[in-house]
Amino acid sequence: MSIFHHFLGVVTTLLFIITTVIAFIPLFPLALTKWLLPFPGCQKYCDRWLDAIARSWISANSVHQSWLLPTAVKVEGDLDLRRDEWYLMIANHQSWVDILMLLRVFNHRIPYVKFFLKKSLIWVPLLGVAWWALDFPFMRRYSKAELARNPALKGRDIEETRRACAKYRHNPVTIINFLEGTRFTPEKHRAQGSPYAHLLIPRAGGMAFALTAMDGQLHRLLDVTLYYPDGIPSYWDYVCGRVRQVQIHLRQRPLPADWVGDYASDADFRARFQQWVNELWREKDERLTIMAKESASH
Repeated sequence: MSIFHHFLGVVTTLLFIITTVIAFIPLFPLALTKWLLPFPGCQKYCDRWLDAIARSWISANSVHQSWLLPTAVKVEGDLDLRRDEWYLMIANHQSWVDILMLLRVFNHRIPYVKFFLKKSLIWVPLLGVAWWALDFPFMRRYSKAELARNPALKGRDIEETRRACAKYRHNPVTIINFLEGTRFTPEKHRAQGSPYAHLLIPRAGGMAFALTAMDGQLHRLLDVTLYYPDGIPSYWDYVCGRVRQVQIHLRQRPLPADWVGDYASDADFRARFQQWVNELWREKDERLTIMAKESASH
């Protein structure tokens, strides 16, 4: 890698840091106001401005990426998107670049994207405050050992997260879920004995948890497939301008109300849900095979 590429990586990373600090300057007093004055009118006012700050932060980062980096982003599929809809977005996960691409491509096209976060992450400097202010849903999953010690905890994680998500009932939102639970690597693929050529085994429980916690508020599924023709890049590869192209395919489908159920205790629901997710993943694997063949032919 040349000195120029390293210099480009440093400049791009510095711009990410600068835009984050600049965005936090107005975000912090709004977050403080939201915490101190928990009244509906005040909350609505703060949320409107907090959302605008977050979108502007993404836009600023998208601009400097498009100016500085040579990466061509090709998007295809069902792109009839709305900002007043409630979406669950699922995607294959290969690199930290995935998140940058999803934010860059879908900003201003869909409601602001949010992730389910562990409660402990609220203490992350700067970002924890931002995630709380932007109403990212924090959750706590109780382990089998904790449930064995205290059976009264059963179901409490869902109820706590459902209450946290109640604010979305009148505010459109996009929840992102990486079903594989971790980034794809050949080593993980071999260790799992994954039946898919390009994917790790999906964790259906996380998706079921999100749908149940959202209590039927999510109406449509955005099935996103990410493909890197030159191989899976690291963050540093991307910011150094060494990623020639990223391909993104989007497929939409409705989310039936009967996919909200007791995944942990209802064996029949769990089996049906897993079968549905496995079929989604089989189709995604086929899509990646097609994208690879098309890329190789050009």
